[in-house]
Amino acid sequence: MKNKNTMGDVQALLVIMQRLRDPVHGCPWDQQQSFETIAPYTVEEAHEVADAIQRNNMPDLRDELGDLLLQVVYHSQMAAEIEAFCFADVVAAISAKMRRRHPHVFGSESELAAGKPDWEQMKVAERQLQSDADNSVADDSALAAISIGQGPWLVAHKLQKKASKVSFDWPDAKGVLLKVHEELAEIEEAMLAFEEAPNADSEAAIEDELGDVLFSIINLARHLKLDSGNALQKANRKFETRFRFMEKEIKAQALEISALSVEQLEQRWQEAKRETQKSS
Repeated sequence: MKNKNTMGDVQALLVIMQRLRDPVHGCPWDQQQSFETIAPYTVEEAHEVADAIQRNNMPDLRDELGDLLLQVVYHSQMAAEIEAFCFADVVAAISAKMRRRHPHVFGSESELAAGKPDWEQMKVAERQLQSDADNSVADDSALAAISIGQGPWLVAHKLQKKASKVSFDWPDAKGVLLKVHEELAEIEEAMLAFEEAPNADSEAAIEDELGDVLFSIINLARHLKLDSGNALQKANRKFETRFRFMEKEIKAQALEISALSVEQLEQRWQEAKRETQKSS
């Protein structure tokens, strides 16, 4: 790879975003956006980066990282417009944080000799300093500093991991698996209750029990040292591969998938499973 003028490229991107947001000559769509409207795109781009990594597709990863960088530039530009902070402040803040959290790399001789610090303790100290600066009460809970904006799957994993650090956890995966079965039984009870008395309360009970099932499944994945997001992503791809195969076979016979019975579809699905397993 050739050396490139990275700073110049970043500056060019900042100018592009300034132009897009220009109240007179900018893009009408970009002019109307806010932190709230752009936030979903930021999350989406992060997921697309993860997807490119999962597929080991480097050209796609390059493009998706560019899209994610654009999100940082976008939020920074909007912040600059209200004089909150700018892109340079974002870079300075993360640079300072990385140096601060890696004293064993960037610190004094004594810090270098001490080795890698306890990051959790360091984060607690940082939160205390921030609360002192804001003149607010520090959150001293074991579950502090978990952002709900990270997505429910990741939040569940982090809640469980933090609780585990203070010994609030199952000793092994077997206990969690029993909990999964317990939660499945409870959602089955809730579904039966809804059939007997369909109302807002019984419907809400199903949703509540479903949440417990999902939370337990994520906990099981954590105990098995598996990434629940990756596992679900693989299941998504597996389903798509099998469905597309089944769909293609049905169309080849001049049939409509929606015209087949449940039994016929199940037979086709099992055939698709067998055939796609052979090629995988």
